Parts: sequence; structure tokens; C-alpha cells
Amino acid sequence: MGKKKIIDEGSKAPETAEVVKAVEAPKLGKKRFESGILYVQSTYNNTKLVLTDPKGNTLAWSTSGAIGFKGAKKGTPFAAAKIGEKIAEKAAAFGIKEVRVVVKGVGSGRESAIRGFISKGINLTTITDATPVPHNGPKAPRPRRA
Repeated sequence: MGKKKIIDEGSKAPETAEVVKAVEAPKLGKKRFESGILYVQSTYNNTKLVLTDPKGNTLAWSTSGAIGFKGAKKGTPFAAAKIGEKIAEKAAAFGIKEVRVVVKGVGSGRESAIRGFISKGINLTTITDATPVPHNGPKAPRPRRA
């Protein structure tokens, strides 16, 4: 694993040594909003949640992979519920009392993400399904030559 450098307190640190600073957690509650929009994108493999203000500016987001789920577990309803709870805590820090929900996708985490979100006490005004549905689809490939 290589040698570790030991630096005495009395001696000056070499230029190659990196100084590690403690990173403070960002303060979520700077701006206050009464309402917001929650976008839920649920695919077969993952679930993403984005919380925005009424104008559409992103306030917070999370995915099942960001929480720590890996592989096929990212697409489960349990992972989606955990994301919903996490985003609801962030929404409470912004002072959001009610949200509109826009759902996109066909994954199994659609409903459970919303249920996890409302379990923290934030009201829903509307739920809109914005899943894209093809009307005719792309042009079919030409037939093979014999």
C-alpha cells in the first residue's frame, strides 16, 4: 500500500502533502417556500426525485443509488420510499407545506416514493402523470433482402 509520510508538528509540511479541511454541511433553510413541485422519475432500474420551487428551480434531489442501494435493489419500492422520506426532510427544511407531484416513468417506485414523501407530513395538492407515450413510434426498419 506504499509508505506513509509522517510529519512532525515542529517541521513545515512538504508541498505535496494535502491539507484536508472539514467540509460543513450546506444550510438548507436559507430560502423559505410555501409550496413546491416534486418530480418523480421511476424506471425499472432506478428512481429519481427532484424537488423544485414553484418556478422550477431545483432545491434538492436524490436517487436510490445516492442513498446506497446498488444493482437491482435501486428499482425496488423500498428504495423509492427511502428517497421520498429523505427529500421530505429536505423540503421541511425549506419550509414547504404543500407540493404538486409530477410522475414520469413506469417503474415500481412510483407510488411508494410519494407515500414515503407524505409520511413526513407534507400535503399533496395534485398528482400528474407525465409518462411519455408514443403515438406511432419510429419508422419500422426495412425488410431484409433475400
